[in-house]
Amino acid sequence: LFDRSWYNRAGVEAVMGYSTKDQREQLYEQLPSFEQHLVDSGIHLFKLWFTVSKQEQKRRFDGRRGDPLKQWKLSPNDELAVKKFAQYGAARDEMLRRTNTPHAPWTVVNSNVKKWARLEAMRHVLHELPYSHKDHDVVRAPEPHVVRAASSLGL
Repeated sequence: LFDRSWYNRAGVEAVMGYSTKDQREQLYEQLPSFEQHLVDSGIHLFKLWFTVSKQEQKRRFDGRRGDPLKQWKLSPNDELAVKKFAQYGAARDEMLRRTNTPHAPWTVVNSNVKKWARLEAMRHVLHELPYSHKDHDVVRAPEPHVVRAASSLGL
């Protein structure tokens, strides 16, 4: 499973100025063939982007600030991310456009409701994998308003 953290060069590093345009271009140039090699070797590659609305992100961050057990989950980058929501969205859209390929497509998961997002993401993976004794009533296609192909976003 590749989640968005694998692609930080295109997202966090781009928005926060931690990588150069040349470094990002190198990522975009090399990534599709790297992923193709993984798939060609028999690996089932799942790239999941868990998205969250600006309002939900703010609610979660506000909750973390006031909870001594969750404060560690809030970094200085997270605090800046709230102010750069639009830039993160633009970087995400470019990354999805440039790294969404037929052999390694992105799946976007609406994670405003965490539990539902996690369950539907697992359902997606299990639905896509071929295995014997699959119970199609349980591992049916995930709910399309929670899980959908990045290609359906029209980026």
